Formats: sequence, structure tokens, C-alpha cells
Amino acid sequence: KELSGCGVGFKLMQAICRVQNIPFEKIVPYLDLVAVSIGSDIVPMTGENRVLAYFGLKQLNESPRLGFQKIIEKAKIRKPLAIEDVVFRIGPRINAAGRMESGSRAVDLLVSQNPQEAMTICDAIDINNDDRRKKDSEITSEARRMVSEDSRMSNARTTVLFRQGWHKGVIGIVASRLIETYYRPTVILTESKDGFATGSARSVPGYDLYQAIESCSDLLESFGGHMFAAGLTLKQENVQPFRERFEKFVTETIRDEHLVPSVNIDCELPIEDVTMELYRSLERFQPYGPENTAPVFASRRVKTLLCQSVGSNGMHLKLSFARQNGEPIGAIAFGQADMIELFRESGGVVDIAYSVELNEFRGKTTVQLNIKDIKGMV
Repeated sequence: KELSGCGVGFKLMQAICRVQNIPFEKIVPYLDLVAVSIGSDIVPMTGENRVLAYFGLKQLNESPRLGFQKIIEKAKIRKPLAIEDVVFRIGPRINAAGRMESGSRAVDLLVSQNPQEAMTICDAIDINNDDRRKKDSEITSEARRMVSEDSRMSNARTTVLFRQGWHKGVIGIVASRLIETYYRPTVILTESKDGFATGSARSVPGYDLYQAIESCSDLLESFGGHMFAAGLTLKQENVQPFRERFEKFVTETIRDEHLVPSVNIDCELPIEDVTMELYRSLERFQPYGPENTAPVFASRRVKTLLCQSVGSNGMHLKLSFARQNGEPIGAIAFGQADMIELFRESGGVVDIAYSVELNEFRGKTTVQLNIKDIKGMV
């Protein structure tokens, strides 16, 4: 039941092959589709999903179908591809076609056998993806402004926003972005073609969003989803009653700890122990994903050698930390540029939580820390 839709389709193909005595090798080329589906749908990376993702990534690296090959070239993704490349670079491009225009465009790309046709479609999908990013950014900024200008939301335990002109294809992404900012159950609604309010809901870890949506079912025309995400449709005149009841139910059922971001530490270790050998050992647990997340480590009282903001908007931090063996180790902290003052206040000595990854630069491969959280020394 935890397979993605494409995974279910592949299992059906596998069963047909078994009944018809068709060699399994005949359907191996479809595993690249399965891997992209598993990564994009954010299904649990356990059991059969993990096996399918592993061999699907192998197919994606060694012999991808033409459409994926063109996306890999267009996005300048370096091999070997990891599941993160699927989640953050390939999947969003495939989804962008359906979000901004028509999903049939992505289907045409994935079944194309003509290199020129595939490149033309890939270029169009890349434009869809750029449009998706632009809409995402615009609506997210507007949504944050609406929250900041509404005094009632300052102490609320939910965020429910409705705006008629918002693009339906990106409101789920916007809901996720607002979770990152306000860390509370969030519902983003826009007007559908038939005049209803329709939208997406997202939850914080540990809180059952579906039960909260279900408690408002008499106000809804339709809804569906699971613990962490849902979709819903309602009459526009029911938006305010829904907002009030949703807030009331969540306030009564959510625990304070659900509303505070947390990082689960798997192990504390000296930063000197972060080596290529450690990375190679951890590599055996890949591909990572829900319910099989990358191990998170913590190191205390680490001395910072370099701290500078990077990225197009200066949103990220590039870091370097000292080690007793004299060889510094690099790190990246995505979306944490606002922490730069903390390094100054603590004299550059900090506690850090991180996962371990590889960094390739100018032909050299080194281990790098992906910073999850930073705590200054007081």
C-alpha cells in the first residue's frame, strides 16, 4: 500500500510477465520511471520502494530513456545521479508541465524516441519550470505578507489563506514554504474554474492533518489526503467558517512540541571522525527518503574558519570548520544566512547538527557537511 502509483503499475507488469513467461529483463528499462515516481511522490523509502528506487537509479544512471536523458543534459546534472537529483531537479521539471500547462507534455517527453522532438519538449518544460518558480515566489511572498499584516494570525496555531487569483498549480508548494516559515498546519486556497475555493493543506511532523480536515467535512464539497498532506474543495462562503473551525480543532488537539521545529540527532561524534571512509559506510543506507532519512550527527564546540553568505539571494551559508588534524572541512547551510550573526556573537565556536555528503569541485571530491542546525556558545 506504500508503493507509488508508478510502483503499482510496475508490479502489475511484473505479474503479467510472470504469468505470460516474459523475461523480467524486458521491463527493466521502465525502472527509471519508477525511481522518479518514488522520489517525486515522497513515499516511504523502505522495503520494496527502496529496492525499486535503488535499481531505478541504476537504470537512470546507466541507460535512461531519451526524455530523462534530455532533462539531465538541460539541468546540467552530473552523474552518478542520486535520489536527491530526482527529488529536487528531475521531478519538479516533470511536475511543472502539469502544474503550469498540461501533464500530457511530460508524457510526450517520456515516450519520445526522437532526439529533436525530445529536446524541443524539454525546452518547453524548462520554461514551465521557470514559470512555476516565478509563481511560487510571487504567491509565497504575498501569502507571507498577508500573514504578517493580519494581527489575528500572530498567535494562531494554523494558517488558512484564500486569494482568488493564485495559480492552482503551485499552492501546494506555497503551503510547504509557509510551514517552513511559521511551522504550523497550513491551508492555501484559490478559486477554481467552477467558482469554488480549492486548495492544498500541509502539516507539521507528528500532527495528523487529515483528522483536522475531516472534522470540517460538513463545510467541504470534497477532500482527500493523509496525515501530512490533503486537498480540499469548498464553497467560497464557507472559507471563513472553515478557517475558524479548523483553527479550533487544531488548537484543541495539537501539542506544543508539534509547533517547534526539531532536529533528531542519530549520533554525536568528533568532527575529526567525518571522513571519506565514514561517508562510504553511510552510502550503504542509500537511497535516503521518508522513514529512511540520512543519518544526522552532532559535533560540539567546533571552531569556524569561514562563514560567508552565498547563492543568488545570499540565502545560504558557506562554511569551513577547523579539525585537530589541521585539515579543515567544508560545509553548506541552505537557507540559513540569517544565522551569520550567531557566529559573530559566539566567537565562531558553535555546536552543529549535520548530515554527511560529497562535494565535487574542479575535479576534486571531498566530504562536506550539510548543516541542519547551529547553536552558538553563550
